[in-house]
This record gives sequence, C-alpha cells and structure tokens, in this order.
Amino acid sequence: MKVLLVDDHALFAKSLSIALRDFPEIKQFSSTKDIQNLENQIATGLPDILLVDINLGGLTDEDGLLLTKHLLERFPEQKIVILSGYDLPVYHKEAKRIGARGFVSKDVEPEELLRILQGIMDGATYFPREKVFTEDLTSVEKDVLGLVATGAKRKEIAEQLYISERTVSNHLQHIFEKLQVGSTVEAVTKAMQLGYISPIS
Repeated sequence: MKVLLVDDHALFAKSLSIALRDFPEIKQFSSTKDIQNLENQIATGLPDILLVDINLGGLTDEDGLLLTKHLLERFPEQKIVILSGYDLPVYHKEAKRIGARGFVSKDVEPEELLRILQGIMDGATYFPREKVFTEDLTSVEKDVLGLVATGAKRKEIAEQLYISERTVSNHLQHIFEKLQVGSTVEAVTKAMQLGYISPIS
C-alpha cells in the first residue's frame, strides 16, 4: 500500500518511515508538510491511505479534523486515518462523523499500525475503545467552559459572551448535568479528558 503522512513533526515522520520500511506490505511511505499543495499530491500520488495528524502546528489555520473534512469533500473515496497524541473520545467521535476511516494514537506499535492499515485497505474502519459518553455540549456551553478554564468569573463570562449572569449560571448547570460533575474544577478536568478543552501541550 502507498501511505502519505501529513504531520508538522519531522522527527515523528522520520521515525514512522523507519518503523514501516521493513514491512513488505508498505509499497511506499512518504510525508509532507506542504498543506497548500496537498490536494495536488493526492491527485498525482494516489496514496491508498492518508495519515493526518490532528495538531498541524503552524502549517495551516485548520486542525487535522477540519482539513480531513475538506479533503473528503474533494476526494470522497480517499481513505483517511486521523493520528493524535491525545486519545480523546471527542476526537474519535468527530473523526468518525466527518468520514475518516480510523483514529490511531501516536503511541501505537508499528506492527499494530500495519494491522490497522491493512484492515482499512480491506474496507474496515478503526475507532478503538468506542463507548457511550456524555451528551454533547452545545457551542455556547463549550465557550462558557473554555472561559471557566481560564479562571474567568461568571460576570466576566457574561460580559464576554454578551449574555446575563443568570444565563451563564444556567449554562453551567447544564454542563454539570451533562458531564455528571458537581463543580467547575471537576467540569474542566472532565472536559479535558473528553477533549472539549485542549490539554496544554
């Protein structure tokens, strides 16, 4: 199979190349940071599988999930697998929703990655440890929670989001219920675990 990796970390790309080069199943492995020319690379190189990192650093304003969504609009048959160092349920769910064929942690062993890629080549998908988790937060609830995580008080949140303090309190109550927690500290902690708030890297 021909595999193309989209990642901003040269060391990871080189390491993955070394790890996979001994497998005869990998006909070609290449990597790119050239997001602007990526569509042309796909159209001309015809990779069987595209590996896309979620965090693309300064390569683009988009994260890997949004990039994948746009690529699948252009190449609906392209098999894309999301890579991330953060193995979070929200990322799994979003990757599946936008049409990616799998989600793989960067901690995966080379032999396991090869097995996963072979399965995807055969038409399977790979979303490990799928489980039912909390009801999705709304965009406003995510905004409120994001501001809470910065240490903002309810009055400050209300001012920034142009809503009343009472509305902020209502949103927080809904957040607590959805995340099944009893305090803002617990809410922020669980939101990080679920991927609603990005962990500090």
